[in-house]
Amino acid sequence: MGGVTSSSAGGGGGGETVLGDLPESCVAEVLRRLDPPEICRMARLSRTFRGAASGDGVWEAKLPRNYARLLAAAADGEAAALEAVEAIPKKEVYARLCRRNRLDGGTKEFWLDKGGGGVCMTISSRALSITGIDDRRYWNFIPNDESRFHAVAYLSQIWWFEVRGEVEFCFPEGTYSLFFRLHLGRPLKRLGRRVYSSEHIHGWDIKPVRFQLSTSDGQQAQSKCYLTDPGVWINHHVGDFVVKSSNEPVKIQFAMVQIDCTHTKGGLCVDSVAVKPQYLAKKKASRIYV
Repeated sequence: MGGVTSSSAGGGGGGETVLGDLPESCVAEVLRRLDPPEICRMARLSRTFRGAASGDGVWEAKLPRNYARLLAAAADGEAAALEAVEAIPKKEVYARLCRRNRLDGGTKEFWLDKGGGGVCMTISSRALSITGIDDRRYWNFIPNDESRFHAVAYLSQIWWFEVRGEVEFCFPEGTYSLFFRLHLGRPLKRLGRRVYSSEHIHGWDIKPVRFQLSTSDGQQAQSKCYLTDPGVWINHHVGDFVVKSSNEPVKIQFAMVQIDCTHTKGGLCVDSVAVKPQYLAKKKASRIYV
C-alpha cells in the first residue's frame, strides 16, 4: 500500500499507482462495507471514489429491504411511488428517506437514521387519545418550540389520567424501543431564558404512572414509575418489541395511565411518542434530559 498516493490523477511519474487507477467496481465493494457518513467522506478522495459512491449497488445495500414501501409512505401515494421507485437512483432514495417524512396530516413522522439506517418514528400528542382533551378545564394544546410538532398537550388538573395511541407501519426487521416524551411543569421563555411554571404540578408522587405496550403479533411490555424531576424533558422507556417481517405492517398500541381517582394530578406536558431502533435507544439512558 506504500505505493498508493492520494492523487486523483489518472497517471503519475515513476510508475506509481494512484487512487484514480483503482477500478470503480473494486472501490464500490469497499464502500459497501462502510456506513453512509463514511461513504460520503470517501467520495471526496478522487473522481473514481465519487463515481463509485453514487452507484446503486452501494446505496441499495444501506437501504432497508422494504425501502419501496417506505418511499411510498413518504410520497403519500403508494401505487405511483412503487411504480417509480426503480427509476430513482438509490442514493436519492436514501436521501429522501432520511428526511422527516410526515404522515396522517402531519401528526406523525418517520425517517432513516443516517448513521445506522434504522427507521425512527415520532407521534404527536394530537394523534393520541387523551381522556378529557376536549375540556379546557383539564387539557390544552399549547405552543412549544422544543417540540418537533411545535405544540404539546398540557394538563392542568384531572382525576382520571389516560393517554392512549396506536400506529400501524411496515417497520424493517429489528428490535425497537418505544418512549413517551414528558415534561413536569409548563415550559416558558422569560427575558430570553428558558424557565418553567410549577403552578399545577401535583399528584405524581402519590401513585406511579403505568405504561403499556402491545403489538398485533402478541408482544407485550409494561413499566411504571413516579414522575419526578420538573423542568426537564424525560423520555420514559415503555418497552421493546421485535419486527420479524418488513413486508407486513405491525400495529403497535401503547398507553400511559394513572386512573386512581383518590387524588387529582396535574402540571404535565405530553409531547409525543417515539419509536426508534434499539441500537439507538441503548446509546442513551431511558431518561433523557434535554
